[in-house]
Amino acid sequence: MSMNSTDHNLRSAAEALRDGDARRARELFLHVVATGSDKNAALLGLAQACRSLGDEAGKIAAIDQLLLAEPRNLRALLLKADHLAAMGDERSAASYYRIALKTAPPQDQVPQDLVAELRKAREICDRYAAQYQAHLIGQMRAKGFDPATSSQRFAQSLDIVLGTKRIYVQEPRYYYFPALPQIQFYDRGGFAWLDAIESATADIRDELEEIMAEPGAFAPYVQGHANRPRKEEAGMLNNPAWSAFYLWKNGEVVAENAARFPKTMRALRDVPLARVPNRSPSILFSLLRPGAHIPPHNGLVNTRLICHLPLIVPGECRFRVGNEVRQWEAGRAWLFDDTIEHEAWNDSDRTRVILLFDVWRPELADEERALVVSLFEAIDAYSGRKPDWEI
Repeated sequence: MSMNSTDHNLRSAAEALRDGDARRARELFLHVVATGSDKNAALLGLAQACRSLGDEAGKIAAIDQLLLAEPRNLRALLLKADHLAAMGDERSAASYYRIALKTAPPQDQVPQDLVAELRKAREICDRYAAQYQAHLIGQMRAKGFDPATSSQRFAQSLDIVLGTKRIYVQEPRYYYFPALPQIQFYDRGGFAWLDAIESATADIRDELEEIMAEPGAFAPYVQGHANRPRKEEAGMLNNPAWSAFYLWKNGEVVAENAARFPKTMRALRDVPLARVPNRSPSILFSLLRPGAHIPPHNGLVNTRLICHLPLIVPGECRFRVGNEVRQWEAGRAWLFDDTIEHEAWNDSDRTRVILLFDVWRPELADEERALVVSLFEAIDAYSGRKPDWEI
């Protein structure tokens, strides 16, 4: 059969289907499948014609044959899912609906006749997920599990099983130290010095407020480097919406600034700051203006943790590390692994300011810390200059 003859039969079959003559359409589509070259289009039409005729066996045979050739054919996936749902196999149907939703183009590009179909697919997937979640949590509660008091690590694993959270891991942009635990927010119990830092909150905030009154004291957090390619950094490059005031920067004290914060520096005396020449610690006040969003990003090295001490915190200020989102609370510090993807929002109408500094990861032995320092010193000795570093 020539291509022109195939095209003619496909057009005739489509017209018959559109005119309500499903029987004639089925005959023509079957003819193209048997003798034509454009079998996939004919198989989809055949499945639709069989559906109109109530021929379930013919419909599913055509769909299965099409999905063998095109596993991500959106219309075939939806037809297969509808068939399984009608058969009462909602779990299998949901698996096809989920693939269809992942395969679908952006919403503004979805063919009009599929908009309702995809909406239905989403509703079915959501319903099945809710049923599955209720079942699992109910069974676990019967075994003694309580999300409020049981192991938080297990609770997170359950969220991952349910698909409500995804897995995030360390992805440092510069240096990776192997075999360290993948922890998003650290339990404060292992950091006795946190209490002293938190007890100094009022004194630190008093010193901060004097600086806040000075125009231009804070500079954009993300700044370009003359000897590096320009990157827009998701709109944050040279953007004052996210700004900083440094007491230490890249392992060196900013003497003029630190001198104005004696109580702050005194509060940090017993903190195990990650001391690496030319790189850390950095101690700074991080300012996020109203409506600002710090986009998702990863830190440079996984040999340290970042500590936040919230000082000026209006409501609606959120911080995400991996799959966990928390609200800052004034005077309540936390430590997190910044090599796990994180982002921040200030959805309030006021400025948020925190004290930020980096400390050694507690899992690193003294020998390992010294070796890390030696490695970076060797790297700097090779280039003969200070690195373009950032917190």
